Amino acid sequence: MKLEPLLDGLTFGEGPRWHGGKLWFSDFYDHQVRTVDESGKAETIVEVPGRPSGLGWRPDGTLLIVSMTDRRLMRFTGGKLSVEAELAPLATGHCNDMVVDGAGRAYVGNFGYDRHAGEELRPAALVRVDPDRSVHKAADGLMFPNGTVITPDGKTIIVAETFAKRLTAFDVAADGTLSARRVWAETPTCNPDGICLDAEGGIWVTGAFTHHMVRVLEGGQVTHDMDLGPRSAYACMLGGADRRTLFVITNSGSGPTTAEKREGRIEIMRVDVPGAGLP
Repeated sequence: MKLEPLLDGLTFGEGPRWHGGKLWFSDFYDHQVRTVDESGKAETIVEVPGRPSGLGWRPDGTLLIVSMTDRRLMRFTGGKLSVEAELAPLATGHCNDMVVDGAGRAYVGNFGYDRHAGEELRPAALVRVDPDRSVHKAADGLMFPNGTVITPDGKTIIVAETFAKRLTAFDVAADGTLSARRVWAETPTCNPDGICLDAEGGIWVTGAFTHHMVRVLEGGQVTHDMDLGPRSAYACMLGGADRRTLFVITNSGSGPTTAEKREGRIEIMRVDVPGAGLP
C-alpha cells in the first residue's frame, strides 16, 4: 500500500471530510476552508480569521467550522460566516477536531493547554454544542481529545487521545450525553490524531509526530502499519464515490514554524473496506 500525492503546498491541513463529491478540509495558517476533487482541483470556500480546524454538517446542510484560536464554533450558511457558540471556558486550549452527529450535535476537542507556549500538558474536556446553541461538557479528563468518529448506529463515539496513545469510547444517549467510558484500543506506535472508521469496524489512525499510520480494531489488533518515512500523517478520511479512497493529510512537521515551508499535502490510496459512520 502506497500513498500518492493529490494536492500539495498546504501550510497545515486538517479536518478532511468527504461531502458533496469533494474532499473538504481546513488549511490552518492560510485561515481557509477549501475543497479538492479527485482530479486535484482545489477551491477556497471561506476564510476563517481564528484559524479553521474541524468541519461538519448539520442535517439541514449548515456547515459548522471549529475556529481554533478564539475557541469558537462557527457556522457558514448562505455565504455568511457567523458565531454559532463560544466554547471557552470549557475549552481550555486551542480547539481542534470535531464530529457532528445525526441530530446536528457537534462534539469538539481542544488542546487543554498552550502547547506552543511550552505549558505543561493537562487534561481537557470534549465540548458538545447542541442545535439550540447550548454548550455542554460532554466528557472530561481527556489527554488532548482530537479526531472523533461515531458508529453507524449512532450509539458509540470514539475519541483519539493524542498524548495518551489510545482511542477512548463512550456510549451515546438519545440526548447526546456520554457514558460508559472505556479504552477502545491502545495505539503504542502512534499518537492518534485524525481518525476514520470503516465498515468492518476498523479505524485508520494517523500518528502525529511518529511517522506511522495504522489501522486498528477494537481491542488493539493492528491490521496495517504504514511507515511514512520523514513525514507524519495528521488526519484522514475515507471518501470517493465508493468511500474506498483513503485521503491522508501529511506534513514534514507541525506547529507555526511549518507554515512558511508549505510542505503540507493531501495524499491518497485505495483500500478494500469502505468508510462507515460519521464523519
